Amino acid sequence: MKTTLLSVLAAGALAIGLAAPANAEKLVIGTEGAYPPFNFVQTDGTIAGFDVDIGLALCKQIGAECTVVAQDWDGIIPGLLAKKYDMIIASMFITEERKKQVDFSAPYYKAAMTHVVPKDSAITEFTPEALKGKVIGAQSGTTQAEYIQATYPDADIRLYPTQDEVNLDLASGRIDLQGGDMLPMLDWTTKSADGACCKLAGEPITDPKFVGEGVGIAVRKEDGDLRERLNKALDEIRANGTYKTINDKYFPIDVYTMK
Repeated sequence: MKTTLLSVLAAGALAIGLAAPANAEKLVIGTEGAYPPFNFVQTDGTIAGFDVDIGLALCKQIGAECTVVAQDWDGIIPGLLAKKYDMIIASMFITEERKKQVDFSAPYYKAAMTHVVPKDSAITEFTPEALKGKVIGAQSGTTQAEYIQATYPDADIRLYPTQDEVNLDLASGRIDLQGGDMLPMLDWTTKSADGACCKLAGEPITDPKFVGEGVGIAVRKEDGDLRERLNKALDEIRANGTYKTINDKYFPIDVYTMK
């Protein structure tokens, strides 16, 4: 992902619109645009991915006209609070720390994290003792970063602005392993040329302290009505098959249930 392109999008360029009646409610979705297959920028500059498709489906269900903008991850909650957009749909884990700033919808998919190592790595244990002195990467401002910092105090922790940059350094051999969100890491290691270097390792990381209650849509605390409408719409797209159609476009399992 080119940083210059993301910077332009982060400045507020509208990337995707959803057709709706002229008098429809207008809402803006904020996402990162650098977290495939959940949100990413296509060659034509538009933002796509599972998060985006789910968001637009929910907008359609509540009768709103929605546009999507990209925002760098570190500023994504401040951007919501500053009213640059009305909701965040960006694979954000629901955690107690984030609940202090924003409210969340019900989870729209479950969450787990994972370790990722080169395919020829000798690392087979993921205890603090086994990883002492190892170079571990993660995206800054994420629960993955919080996890590796808390779990591996004697490792050399390196944090990056985007997940793409973590992946690049792992593929290039500049770090020994990384902590990542399981589904994007599964996608990267099995579907991309650079990700062929690497594999998921160890047991899934499901500690609620770090992965929370799942992945939700963040809204401002004063926007309880919007949150409840999104919750109702989520139930509806699960029931009418829309969710499954979007899910199957990206994943071989139902990410809502992880089965």
